[in-house]
This record gives sequence, structure tokens and C-alpha cells, in this order.
Amino acid sequence: MIWNEKMECADRETMRALQLEKLQKTVKHEYENVAPYRKKMDEAGVKPEDIKTLEDITKLPFTTKEDLAENYPKGLFAMPMEDIVRIQASSGTTGKPKIAGYTENDLKMWGECVARGLTMAGATKKSVVHVSYGYGLFTGGLGAHIGAETIGATVIPMSSGNTQKQVMFLQDMDSTILCCTPSYALTIAEAVKKAGIDPKTLAVNAGVFGAEPWTQGMRDKIEEGLDIKAHDIYGLSEVMGPGVSTSCQYNEGMHIQEDYFYPEIIDPDTLQVLPDGERGELVITTIGKEGMPLIRYRTRDICYLIREKCRCGRTTVRMSRVFGRTDDMLIIRGVNVFPSQVETVIAKFSELTINYKLYVGRENNTDTFELAVELAEGLAIDDIAFVENLRARVDHALRDMLGIGCKIRFLNEGTLPRSEGKAVRVEDTRNFS
Repeated sequence: MIWNEKMECADRETMRALQLEKLQKTVKHEYENVAPYRKKMDEAGVKPEDIKTLEDITKLPFTTKEDLAENYPKGLFAMPMEDIVRIQASSGTTGKPKIAGYTENDLKMWGECVARGLTMAGATKKSVVHVSYGYGLFTGGLGAHIGAETIGATVIPMSSGNTQKQVMFLQDMDSTILCCTPSYALTIAEAVKKAGIDPKTLAVNAGVFGAEPWTQGMRDKIEEGLDIKAHDIYGLSEVMGPGVSTSCQYNEGMHIQEDYFYPEIIDPDTLQVLPDGERGELVITTIGKEGMPLIRYRTRDICYLIREKCRCGRTTVRMSRVFGRTDDMLIIRGVNVFPSQVETVIAKFSELTINYKLYVGRENNTDTFELAVELAEGLAIDDIAFVENLRARVDHALRDMLGIGCKIRFLNEGTLPRSEGKAVRVEDTRNFS
């Protein structure tokens, strides 16, 4: 089943004509209403009227996460606040979140995109969609929620956590589609097994999972553990949220909603556009948003594009799964974590040095996250009362900054190796290849 056959199965000529029309409108809207981007365009010597073909998009300057940070909180809004009906956000590099503002039309667009993705997973008006993404400023929960409501399905806004209750509701409410991170899907699958429940007796038959990288091996375990078909969903809070692309039943790439997002793949070093099939950094231009449109936004995600018509009948361009990122951001249990955020917290404690290391791994299909940090000179690591009090305060500060906790290990001053060049702050032993 296809939610919007007219758009999802449009021929190339029709789609490109629509994209050009919407791109020209977006560039004009951005130029007239967003001073920082107008300045960028002026510096690049380009005006809205210079965009005469889709290929002319390469004349436009990029938007980066640094632009979002520099113009925090509302500097990139293209509409007045009275027209902004929703604020969402994701973590930023300095503790300031990346803010996204939505108009009423933007929310309808978001609902439309996620509805298409959920339909790829088999959702209909009769479905019961069990949403175990986190709710709040994070776009996961509310994104899946608005898509299910657009379809007219029943939504269970579980949010994450309390796994026993999740399993109870999967059983008692006959949930048919599960939405959460792949890691949490595995946790739920393990809880189902521990409870002695045969997954074949559950009504759930599909899952829509995203917010973190995951492997085919993890997909296999999820599908076996819950007896479902697992689908990928991709998005970024600053672009829209989940629903930018979703995989259909064939899982041969994720279908990008091209009438709302124009994708490019660039070489992150030369910034030149790469041909289809070649790995590079995904760049997205929103060609439907009003509140905070982004032109040539560098996602930092590495993937490639596929333009051949899919076996499902959809003609929209597909993106491969994300192979990694070009910057130092870590995705831990679905949460964006930057080492600089951790360093910001550590620097606030006089009891700690700035010498630290983050260890990220994977045990029992769940991300592990540990901070090893040195105590200031002269402080005793064997003072149990002092160490436990400090650990509690650091843990609280990290949770406030990151949104998740981590295991904290204190070391004597001088324990960690020093570097004469760039310090190696992260050891990530996970393998997403």
C-alpha cells in the first residue's frame, strides 16, 4: 500500500518540475526573511532569481550546525513567532540545543511524511501504533505520533522506559506497529522472551526504528525476537524530525520524501557534489517548510543515493543507511552526544582535571557509555565518601547536559596518557559496518 501515490510514484520530469518550483519559492522566502542566510547569499554573489534550474542549487551557500549555534535560538526562523506553533530541539555542541520552529503547515507536512513512512511498514487506519521513542523536545516520539494520527491509526504514546509495562501494553492493547530505537526494540524483545511470551502470539507485525545507527545483524535479531518486519526511518530535528526517509518492505534503501527534501551527496573535503552511488556527506534542502527552512544543510551523515525505481513501485530517490558521521558526534542510545559537552561539564568541577576519556561500546545489544576522568592533584581516590559524593554531582550535571547518564570512573591525577597533538578523547568500539 502507498499513502500518496501521486507524489511517491511521480515520474522524474514531474518531480523535478515540482522541486524547482518549491526550491525557488524557498530560496526567495529565506532570502527575504532570514538575515543570516541573506548575508551568506550576498557574500556568495547569488540572488533568488539566479536559481533557474535544479542544478543552480550548487550556487547557494551551505547551512551548517555552526550556523544554528551562532543564531540560537530564533535567528534562523523565517516566520514571526505568532506563526510558530511548535518548538522542538536536539542537543548542540556547546550545551545549546539546535532549535527548530514549526508552523501549522510544517506540522501537516511532518505528519504527511511520517504517514508515508508508516504506510511503508503496513500501517492503516486500523493499526495500533505503539510509540516508545522519547517524548518532549526530542522529535522521535511526537514525530511518530503525528504520523500515526495523520493516518487515523490508534496511537499509544508510551515513551521510553518501564519495559515490563511496554510488554504488557503490546499484549493487552494488541499493538501492531512498534516505533522506537533499534536498541530499545532489542530490549523489549529480551523482555518478551524473559516473560515466557511467544512473540508469534503478539499482534505486532512491524517496527519503525531510527535515531541511531544499526546493523543488519541487529535487524535480524529484532525481527526474530519480536517476529516482525523491521523498517529504517531517518530524520534530523533541525530538518524536520523522523520521516525524511523510510525503508519499504524491501529494505533496499530509505525512500526520501523528495517533494519536501532535496538531497545531495558531497565530498566533505572538497564540497563538490558526488555522483549517485558514491558515498559522501548527505546535504538536505527543505523545499516545503515555512518556519525554519534550511538550504543545503550539511547533515554530517555519510551515505549514498539510489535513483533506480524500487520494486515497491515508488520512484523517489533512496538513501542508503547511514555509515557514520563526518564530525565527532556520538549517537548513544539514540541521543546525540558531543565530547565537548562532557568537557564543558568537567570544567565546572574544581575537583577534576580536564584530562578525561570516553569509552563507548556495546554489550547485550545496548550501547555502553563510560567516562574516565582524573581527580585534581592532591585529592585521594580512596576517600570513599568524597568520591561517591562527587560521582553523584557529576552524574547529575552530565544528565542535565546530555539527557542520559554514564558510568563514571575516577582516576588519580596523571593516569591518562598525554598527547602532544590532538588528544584522543573517545574510544568507540562499536562496529556498524
